[in-house]
Amino acid sequence: MNFETIEAVKELLSQPQKIVIVPHKNPDGDAIGSTLALWHFLENRGQESVIIVPNDFPKFLKWMPGCDSILNFERENTQAKAKIEEASIIFTLDFNHLGRVGQMQSYLEEASASFVMIDHHQAPSDYAKIMYSDVNMSSTCEMVYNFIESVAGVEHITSAMASCLYTGIMTDTGSFKFRSTTGRTHRVVADLIDKGAENTQIHHKVFDTNTPQRLRLLGCALKNMVIREEYRTAYITLSQDELDEHNFQKGDTEGFVNYGLTLEGIIFAVIFIENKEEGIIKISLRSIGDFSVNEFARSHFNGGGHNNAAGGRSELSLEETASHFESLLENYHEQLKP
Repeated sequence: MNFETIEAVKELLSQPQKIVIVPHKNPDGDAIGSTLALWHFLENRGQESVIIVPNDFPKFLKWMPGCDSILNFERENTQAKAKIEEASIIFTLDFNHLGRVGQMQSYLEEASASFVMIDHHQAPSDYAKIMYSDVNMSSTCEMVYNFIESVAGVEHITSAMASCLYTGIMTDTGSFKFRSTTGRTHRVVADLIDKGAENTQIHHKVFDTNTPQRLRLLGCALKNMVIREEYRTAYITLSQDELDEHNFQKGDTEGFVNYGLTLEGIIFAVIFIENKEEGIIKISLRSIGDFSVNEFARSHFNGGGHNNAAGGRSELSLEETASHFESLLENYHEQLKP
């Protein structure tokens, strides 16, 4: 954070505020971890604050300290809208465009509050009065650690905050294996462990609470995997019928896309998941090395993200989407060829 940003935040928080904290739709570990850590920090400083999520999030994240206080915009709509209307400050975490909050978008656009953005994705829009944006960061949770360090000092990080921040860094770095993981990231994580984050227990709660249905769904996904060795690419399709057959719950497909990258020689992995309720195919893209899935998703699937991890969507059928994807690969033959 630069000096001007730090001073602007300190000035905002020097007076009592009514604060709303918002993550993106379908929040993941980094989104929930960063918002909860910031909420704990603001509450401890005497600020009136609340987290409002656009929709529900996976069960394997609901153990984190403070989760019971989160408002769900879909389920607690009246209360959530009232909080947005009366807010003097709105923090948006782990996204940089208001189109990422689903049904909340129009209410945030009409809000009179001052916006503060903390995010590490590319191409931020300019809705925020104060922006802390850094695409080189491993996670928004690492940025919240930096935020707290700059505004108040890391001695204000409690064990509850440390657990939330550790969770987000762990999940957004692929358990510390992604390229965005730096020496600084590991030093931050070490400090969080020293402050009370129980790393073994956190890993267990996030990754080792599978249901039989989820593992069978994973088996279905792997059976559906298509491998295009000439393009060093693997992709998975999951239909709505297959999801329903395996009693799909939110978060059940988390991490499935990464299995393609465990294959020797594969550098580009994608999963296409049918969502009949929304009328779209949800797409997650991952890569190893210099192939930018962010540019691929932005160019072809109304999405974006990071160079090695991105998301998108398609309004074609599942079969048409997969076919279209295959037709695109030839255009990237030079970048993908062995």
